[in-house]
Amino acid sequence: MSILVEEAQIAKILESAKTIAVVGLSSKPWRPSFGVSAYMQKQGYHIIPVNPNVGEALGESSYQRLDDVPEPIDIVNIFRRSEEVGPIVDAAIRLGARCIWMQEGVVDHEAAARAEAAGLDVVVNRCILKYHRRLAR
Repeated sequence: MSILVEEAQIAKILESAKTIAVVGLSSKPWRPSFGVSAYMQKQGYHIIPVNPNVGEALGESSYQRLDDVPEPIDIVNIFRRSEEVGPIVDAAIRLGARCIWMQEGVVDHEAAARAEAAGLDVVVNRCILKYHRRLAR
């Protein structure tokens, strides 16, 4: 299982989403989380950094935990090690996020199944930037 939604559903997710909480967003421009999030921000998405080690990133205040985010979240984009995904997914379910997106190299099948059972769209081991670029053509 590398992806739980079809490409057509990914297009719908990206078209309807406005807010992306990025768990593990770095303030360092050379980090993949920064580059991907900067691209998505330039495409018009509201980016919410979630990282206890960062005060702000991309001009936005960072939150310590996903549970601290005070506004609705469309996509939770995860840039953390696979073994750290479970609690992030559980928080996303509690908060009513619409989609869990695990970036390339991030895979947790049990957490993905919990999210899917809770009604969230789930994308696993895929880069949101690459899909956005490809679908925007």
